[in-house]
Amino acid sequence: MVNSQPQPQNAIVQSSLIGGENNSSWTIADSARLYNIEGWGDPYFGINSQGNVTVSTGIEGNTLDLAEVVESLKARNLDLPLLIRFPDILADRMARLQSCMAQAMDRYNYQGSYRGVFPIKCNQNRHLIEALVKHGRAYSFGLEAGSKPELMIALASLDSGIDKQALLICNGYKDREYIETALLATKLGPKPILVIEQPQELDLILTISQELDIKPVLGVRAKLDSKGIGRWGNSTGDRAKFGLTIADIVRVVRRLEATDRLDCLQLLHFHIGSQISAIGAIKNAIREASEIYVQLIKLGANMQYLDVGGGLAVDYDGSKTNFPPSKNYNMQNYANDITAQIKDACDRSNVAVPTLISESGRAVASHQSILVFDVLGTSNVSYPDVLPPSEDAPLAIRNFWQTYQAIDSTNFQESYHDAIAFKQEALSLFNFGYLSLTQRAETEQLYWACCHKIAAIINECDRIPDDLENFAEIMASTYYANLSVFQSIPDAWAIDQLFPIMPIHRLNEQPTVKGTLADITCDSDGKIDRFINAKQAKHLLELHSWNSSQPYYLGMFLVGAYQEIMGNLHNLFGDTNVVHIEIDNNGYRVESVVRGDTIKEVLSYVQYNGEDLLETMRCRTEKALQNKTITLKETQKLLQNYADSLNNSTYLKVDRSSRSLKQ
Repeated sequence: MVNSQPQPQNAIVQSSLIGGENNSSWTIADSARLYNIEGWGDPYFGINSQGNVTVSTGIEGNTLDLAEVVESLKARNLDLPLLIRFPDILADRMARLQSCMAQAMDRYNYQGSYRGVFPIKCNQNRHLIEALVKHGRAYSFGLEAGSKPELMIALASLDSGIDKQALLICNGYKDREYIETALLATKLGPKPILVIEQPQELDLILTISQELDIKPVLGVRAKLDSKGIGRWGNSTGDRAKFGLTIADIVRVVRRLEATDRLDCLQLLHFHIGSQISAIGAIKNAIREASEIYVQLIKLGANMQYLDVGGGLAVDYDGSKTNFPPSKNYNMQNYANDITAQIKDACDRSNVAVPTLISESGRAVASHQSILVFDVLGTSNVSYPDVLPPSEDAPLAIRNFWQTYQAIDSTNFQESYHDAIAFKQEALSLFNFGYLSLTQRAETEQLYWACCHKIAAIINECDRIPDDLENFAEIMASTYYANLSVFQSIPDAWAIDQLFPIMPIHRLNEQPTVKGTLADITCDSDGKIDRFINAKQAKHLLELHSWNSSQPYYLGMFLVGAYQEIMGNLHNLFGDTNVVHIEIDNNGYRVESVVRGDTIKEVLSYVQYNGEDLLETMRCRTEKALQNKTITLKETQKLLQNYADSLNNSTYLKVDRSSRSLKQ
């Protein structure tokens, strides 16, 4: 455990973080509006007077300068990309959820209680689960397991000696080993509730419980007719992957009644999908589930709990709308609607209200993680100063030059189409051998010179012609990011999930470049070209000019749910360095560090042994020495580099003093 405090910004730090020319008319308020940081980041993220992103626990006064934190971590030999977790934000998310439910229950005179559970599938990493259990004890926050490995985590993490009220919800497919383990664990104190997901699970549970002489606590997951919204809208309904139809639930009741085990049925569970952006979908589902709950009581079931599942959304774009990456409600609206609907149904039937359970994973875990990465280089549309063609140049090049010279605000639209035609004509001439390679290069330079001239005119236009609406994308820069999209943000690639991305410093400067991000994998899909915007995605991100001698740090925010565990090893890029930082009134403390994968570790995942590889290389160099195709000095350098690389990160390291990349 390392103690640290925010250090005063000195000239050296400022120079390394800021760089570039400052536009005196541009303010941090302009940057805040541009990146909508208040929309998606409040109350955890902001911008300070130095133009750096700040991180807060949600409590006024406890604020860190994220750029300074990154510099401090680099000084501890923790290279980028870095995943930085803030357990204090995790604690605040749980506290807010608990507070909203408590306020709703007080408002509607709800005589039951609330028990939150965290779905482990959302983020299984040990340090996060430990922090969640620690901070959740004040609210008896429990866990939800959807598989045998997750059940192992949950049983070892929940200590009933400390918290006897925390629940363990057992979802997912279950075999004998799963059921036996969950039932036997009741002898240690925790309260596992076995939720029946498939009709055939009931007989196996009843058989095992009789063999072990342990009475189970059971729940049923209902396939509601009410639909969710967005990508996961089909998580319910007759053809949903999990859950029981109403007819199945009635058969479960009859089977339990016949075996004198109906009192074991105590929980109703449903899940209408993740990231529910419209509150109307939640209301409809709660209304239907509340009535099912009441009817189960009327059938004689000993109902105690109603689990509303997940779905509480995160406002990734800050638009506060029903756009899929957003939500048109807040946490208090969510708590109010759930509480009111359930109480109304129970009051109508004169039955006791249940203990409410929610499995909010995304809403609890997203905000606490930030992925920080640096830019390795850029690819810009550029051209040298174009010169007039020689008198004997082909007519196509001479006409192209005349078009370039004549471009102005009255003909730029027509000139752009002429430039395209001349470029295509030049390519055809080259393919038939009528243009040399040098002449083809000359036509390409003329084309981009025309585009630059047209771009300057468009920037001054009040209205862009329809056929030039995508011109900014044609002229966009590519910023090469030191990360793997497939490893660190797989949802951006797999399902087009939008995450807030912005520079974490230089925010007192006006960004002058629009571009996309490309990762360092050898895959054309390894890119980010969709960014948050007001109720729609935009294809370009506003960025600052890049200087190879200075770092340029970007942050991707709200990545604490699903991304880490779903990442893959495309191109064998492994886990990044992970740091847990606790914030206090005196600054911050690096609570724990999880080093990212080395090349040797990643190679072992695909059945290579580092020592064997090194020995193979040694034998080959010895043979090359004998054949005199390599010198002894070269051999030593090669083997040393090979050995060092095996023990280094899979990501790239920038040596800015020599402006080169090292792996």
